[in-house]
Order: sequence, then structure tokens, then C-alpha cells
Amino acid sequence: MTFPVKESNKSSFAGKLRYWWSLALAGILLLFGALPAMIVLQLLNRRMKIYRLCVWGSKAWIRWSGIKVKVSGKENLEENKSYIFVANHRSYIDTTALFAYAGKRIGLIAKKEVLKVPVLGTGMQFIDFVAIDRSNPERAKQTMEKVRRTVDGGYSFGIFAEGTRAMPGELLPFKKGAFHVAIQTGAAIVPVAIKNTDYLMGKKTGVANPGTMEIVLLPPIETRGKTIEQDLPDLLIKTRAAIAEELGK
Repeated sequence: MTFPVKESNKSSFAGKLRYWWSLALAGILLLFGALPAMIVLQLLNRRMKIYRLCVWGSKAWIRWSGIKVKVSGKENLEENKSYIFVANHRSYIDTTALFAYAGKRIGLIAKKEVLKVPVLGTGMQFIDFVAIDRSNPERAKQTMEKVRRTVDGGYSFGIFAEGTRAMPGELLPFKKGAFHVAIQTGAAIVPVAIKNTDYLMGKKTGVANPGTMEIVLLPPIETRGKTIEQDLPDLLIKTRAAIAEELGK
């Protein structure tokens, strides 16, 4: 499924320079901000305080990359309720923005390869980012139990259901993992439409453009009482359709 996208300034020297500045900035924040903080807070047994620092760093990276964030739909969320945020994915920016701007204390379910990246992977595990390895049933079961405990403790989780970044203007088929997690935790699904990041820093464009991204939090879809066998396909279809409709506006 494809949608219109602004024409990316792919051949612009300024766009390429901004792209590499953004990546370099992420590295600087990790090495000179996150790494020392993780060491100090671990020594002081204040590990959980790194969450606020990560939110600040995420927002700083987005802002210093020349990007503004517009969030709508927070009125759809209840204050003391955990959710599974299911979003589309077109850019490096998406993960950081969903983490920082979802309006909930949130962990993300990421690719297992990302959690092996030095500094970044360690920091992500500090703040309850997890990877589910479906190729290892016992490990997947243990991870799901951790996710359930985390959701019961008041956290929400974000999942990019396409499984990888889509090309500009695309919405890929959704994988089932997000819906397994939602049904097994009993948390309602919040469809999330992330707009304009394919123009701001799209996959394989090699450029970054200044501008505004939008995060639209759509009405939750309840999962309590649902089963994987009977209800998962319907939940997947409803969630993807809601996101597709919003992306088309």
C-alpha cells in the first residue's frame, strides 16, 4: 500500500550534510551523555533514573536535527492504563519519537540485533526495551513473561508492526508479533500513525530535511477476552486499516 509523499531533496548537499550531522549527533549523545550516565547511575544504584535522561536525550536529538513533533490523540488514553502502541515505520526518527512523545512510560520491542549494539543496546535494556526471539520458544516465553510483568507494573510497549522500515510512502504488511503481545498481556492496542518522517529522513534517501513530523494516537482497540486463535487476524486487520486511513488523510 502506498501513499503520497513530499518530494525528498535527495541530491541536495545540505540535506546530506544534515543527515550525517544527525547521525553524528546521535553518537555524541550516546558516548558523552548516555554512557557516563549509565555508569554513574549503576554505581549509585539509581538505574531507573536513566529513563528521564533518555527521554530528554531523545527529544534533544530530534530537536537538534531540525525536526518538530506534533502529537494528537492523547485524549484517547486513560491515565492509569497500559497500552500496546502499534505504529508504522518509515524512518530512524520513528523509534525515538514514539519513545519520547507517546505520553506514557514506554518500553519498545526491538530487533534482537539492535540490543547487541554497544552502548545503545545496553541503554535500551536499562529502560525495558526487549527483543522477542520467536526462533527459540523457551527464550520467547521468558521474554513474554517479562513483558507481562512490565505491563502489570504500569509500563506500556511500542511495536513497529511492519518489522522493518518501509520505503517513503509505503505501508508494509503487518507481522503478527505485536498482536500476540497485546492479547497475551491483555493491554489495549493503540494504533499509531506516524506521518512525514519518510520525507524528513526516509529510508535509502541519504538526506535529512527540517520540518514537522506527526504522531497520531488513534482510539484504542480492546484485547481483553480475545484469543490468539480466533481474534488475532481481526485485530491485525482493524489496526492496520485504522493506520492506513489516517496516513491517507
